Amino acid sequence: MLGLSTLNATRLRIAQICPLWERVPPPTYGGIELVVSALTDELVRRGHEVTLFASGDSQTLARLEPGYPCALRLDPEVHNYAVYELMELGQVLSQADQFDIIHSHLEYAAHPFADLVATPMVHTLHTFKPDQRKLFRRYRHHRYISISQSQQALEPSLNFVGTVYNGIDVAAHPFYPKPLSPPYLAFVGRMSPEKGPHHAIAIAKQAGLPLKMAGKIDEPIRAFFESQVQPHIDGTQVEFLGEVSHGEKIQLLGQAIATLFPVTYEEPFGLVMVESMCTGTPVIGYALGSVPEVICHGRTGFVCDSYAAMPNQIEAIASLDRQACRQWVEDHFSVAHMTNGYEAAYHQAIATHLKDNP
Repeated sequence: MLGLSTLNATRLRIAQICPLWERVPPPTYGGIELVVSALTDELVRRGHEVTLFASGDSQTLARLEPGYPCALRLDPEVHNYAVYELMELGQVLSQADQFDIIHSHLEYAAHPFADLVATPMVHTLHTFKPDQRKLFRRYRHHRYISISQSQQALEPSLNFVGTVYNGIDVAAHPFYPKPLSPPYLAFVGRMSPEKGPHHAIAIAKQAGLPLKMAGKIDEPIRAFFESQVQPHIDGTQVEFLGEVSHGEKIQLLGQAIATLFPVTYEEPFGLVMVESMCTGTPVIGYALGSVPEVICHGRTGFVCDSYAAMPNQIEAIASLDRQACRQWVEDHFSVAHMTNGYEAAYHQAIATHLKDNP
């Protein structure tokens, strides 16, 4: 492991642990996997020695250590996700001394093992559910990286080594200087209550505009989709496209007059907001979690304090500069900006670890 005198070296040996449910990068929906892919490849380009622990069908510039031959969601024989996640962690920990830093993107599985290895570990909190927060408090001394300041505020007692906003590859998101005519609203996200697709439908209907929706339907949320979303899908006022490819998603967002983001929970980040603004399309979001941090109110969209207020902002969308939306992403949410933040967090975690373990 690194000594204090070499902390400024350009080359770190980094382990990235990614969930196995989806491949890296995801072919359709998968925010965590998209972020991990962008970060991992950029770290390799910067000269770091990176090992990615992920599904075997992943595509990466790093050395790939498969935790399972394919994304778990593609294998009907897989019934207990946690079993494979534990086996993946076993792979990582058995070779922990080969790394200077271990970066976990798992929700919580790595926490009980982090104190058992000499290599420092950092945890990015991609999710922040109530039961998870209880576990995080139990291991409050671990090194955490939040993906928004609002996320830190939910549990300020944790040992945060920094906040790093998620970043995207701007070049992979074509710019759309004007929306499609006739105009429509877009919604992209999981068809679950916390993402608010039912609110998006109500907003579109109140505004009198068509709504195009895309996202995946996991079995645990199928009942919600069938009762709250599906009855409104008519192919005209409300159109559901299912899971779409990256290119189809970007076109859907880029050609919209606005993207709706009516979340019902403390959203830790919300990558769709960034992807939409990168194409030039402003976002109208509900003021929960990271939404006020990601949207620049009055410049790249509008942050509303009620769902009822969201339709009233649609007319004002036309006055916003779509180029300013893209510039906002380039300035705050690029892959380079994200990687800079993680490099700083790695060095801080390593330095602190060495001081605490002389």
